Amino acid sequence: MQKFFNKVFRLNEHKTNIRTEFLAGMIGFFTVAYIIVVNSSILAEAGVPYQGAVLATIFISALGCLIMGFWANAPLILMPGMGINALFAYNLVQGMGLSWQVALAAVTMSGLLFMILAFTPLAGKLNEAIPLILKQAITVGLGIFLIFLGLEKGGIVTSGKHAIIAVGDLSDPFVLATLVTLLLTMILVIRKIPGAFLWSLIIGTAVGMMFGVAGKIGGASMSVAPWSDVLFQADFSGMASVSFWSAVFTMTMVIVFETVGLTNGQVRQLKQTEKLPRILKASSLTAFLSGLFGTSPTISALESGSMFASGAKTGLATITTGIFFIASLFLMPVLSFIPNSAIAPILIVIGMSMLQEFKEMDLSNAAETFSALLIIVLIPLTYSIADGIAAGFIAYPILRAFTKNKERTSPVMYVIAALFLLQFIIQ
Repeated sequence: MQKFFNKVFRLNEHKTNIRTEFLAGMIGFFTVAYIIVVNSSILAEAGVPYQGAVLATIFISALGCLIMGFWANAPLILMPGMGINALFAYNLVQGMGLSWQVALAAVTMSGLLFMILAFTPLAGKLNEAIPLILKQAITVGLGIFLIFLGLEKGGIVTSGKHAIIAVGDLSDPFVLATLVTLLLTMILVIRKIPGAFLWSLIIGTAVGMMFGVAGKIGGASMSVAPWSDVLFQADFSGMASVSFWSAVFTMTMVIVFETVGLTNGQVRQLKQTEKLPRILKASSLTAFLSGLFGTSPTISALESGSMFASGAKTGLATITTGIFFIASLFLMPVLSFIPNSAIAPILIVIGMSMLQEFKEMDLSNAAETFSALLIIVLIPLTYSIADGIAAGFIAYPILRAFTKNKERTSPVMYVIAALFLLQFIIQ
């Protein structure tokens, strides 16, 4: 068994082992398990049958993880993206007036366009054209975003009446459980305890029980029959309309640049940049299949950081996560027992670790620095990865035009900026 896994995933070459990869993959799953319910709830607001959306989310996430694990051999979780699912429900369906079936067709077409990009030299040229400082800014911005998500998920901060955020009720048992777990998680990481995040999850669940905020075990396993309500329900009859192609354009821009931005930061953190071409191909194929499966597009999850923070270096961890997604059909009662107070601290600590990229940024050029800072600030403040990236990419060529630096800005950056500007106009 050891020889087989070592041959397929090159474990020795990556200086890892089966146990580390399995534990990291399990931690990764429990960190992202919320997507099963949350994504389905958002899609349901667009009229997608809820049970069908649950199954579509589970199966596309499982398949995406298997594709990423076997093809790219990278510890990155593919699942329906938060933000993109809101774009699907509130912009394409409720805003543009598309039916959810036509919106699924738009998702499929945008995935196809992404595949054309990923399977040709265009993806490499796009990656080369994007300045390093903007890639680093995306990583830092995502780190802050992840911290905010964790703080909100744990009740430590809430939306304020007179401020963007406000401190939550620190006397609330749920918030207290989150704070205690966060402190213990930091201590585990500082002490470099093997499987720190798994211990954090276990201890956090125990702390949640002590404070009376853990969920309840119960319920039955799920039938796969409702999947037929959304599987292959994409409706291409609206392809002749302007609104359909506007939806395709908007979705393609978000999928491509959010994926490129996310995965660039992740492979840099993993120090596996050579895997990027295959990662993009795996991502584009899964995004294409998303519309056919009956859900919004997949992206490489921010929470993938929980895996490589736990020592994952290969696709074996991702495949483990994929298997857990399939098993979630039977594990739903158990998943509901793990409180958010046990998951939120992991997101916060991972986000903090991503902020370390800031010290590697070259801030000597004011134009580049301002563009990068726009990305860093706007990703968390707008609660939109796509909008934050767009603002920085639009500002970059404009600000560079007014510098004394004679280094030529890549024409590709002007095209990207123009496309992002057009996307804002369409929206």
